[in-house]
Amino acid sequence: MSENPPAQDFVSMRPGIEELPVQTLSQEELDGLLLMREEEKLARDVYQTLYEQWGLNIFSNIAQSEQTHTEAVRELLEKYDITDPVTNDTIGVFQNETMQQLYNDLVAQGSESEVAALKVGATIEDLDIKDLMDLTAETDNEDIKLVYENLTRGSRNHLRSFTRQLTMRGESYEAQYISAEDYQAILASDQETGNGDHDHGGNMQNGGGQGQGTGSGNRGWGGGQGRNR
Repeated sequence: MSENPPAQDFVSMRPGIEELPVQTLSQEELDGLLLMREEEKLARDVYQTLYEQWGLNIFSNIAQSEQTHTEAVRELLEKYDITDPVTNDTIGVFQNETMQQLYNDLVAQGSESEVAALKVGATIEDLDIKDLMDLTAETDNEDIKLVYENLTRGSRNHLRSFTRQLTMRGESYEAQYISAEDYQAILASDQETGNGDHDHGGNMQNGGGQGQGTGSGNRGWGGGQGRNR
């Protein structure tokens, strides 16, 4: 299946980000933007590191998409004059100690085997979808909704791709953050196109084909149950 270069995802979103009005930010919206900036960087960094470990193209391809995702969130931070929490964009480097430990833990898990690495990928996308769904429901800002909806579409595609790779190896993934029903609905539907993401080659034999909240500190990985409300 053909796909547009990942960079096109951000390019196609950028006009909407720039043209939609600046609206008042709630504390929840502010915290959400800070969270997603680092969560998308985390996904990119973990995938790039696991690609270097295992050489599976799915990790390299999705890491490129995560780069466009974190850039889209950074664009929103600049638009709203919010200090970027990412002060060092080096792979595997985080100023936030919790995020740094999470990166270390995920890479350690994914270094055990190819299957373990693919399950780490599925877990990251599972959480990403959960957080994005919750954050989208919290915001009424049109530009933030635009970005979150596109990131969610991309994460659903990524989750499908990781799941296909696991299935090809006789393995499976059990949803930890979104509901089992939502997970099965994602798997039962086709890869999505638009501003989000495209198929990353999950049907190819070699896989050629997206945290922890830092603002409010109550989301995601720490409790193991997705985002606490």
